[in-house]
Amino acid sequence: MHNYRELKFWSHSKSLAVNIYSKTKDFPDSEKFGLTSQLRRAAISVSSNIAEGSGRQSNKEFVRFLNIATGSLYELETQLEIANEIGLLNDKNFKILNNEVLSVIQMMTKFKMRISC
Repeated sequence: MHNYRELKFWSHSKSLAVNIYSKTKDFPDSEKFGLTSQLRRAAISVSSNIAEGSGRQSNKEFVRFLNIATGSLYELETQLEIANEIGLLNDKNFKILNNEVLSVIQMMTKFKMRISC
């Protein structure tokens, strides 16, 4: 078992979720049940799956939850691109958030490789 609070990528993924909430608060009401909701749900899913997986009894089980979190990160990356392309997210905020996504993916990938050996 791993203490998720000690995992740097969990902390970064939680910060990413907070940043997603901040950047989407001014999205139009017409996107409340669309892109706003999708972005927020994907972002929250990342840190939640890391936390849930950390309580599992084996590294194999933990890696399965990390893979789910990674899938949510790729989903989030796609949604950020769409939000940027349709003008809901400016280029500066897109780059900031996208770089955070890529950073968490990189950290998690390295961690998964380390515990899978």
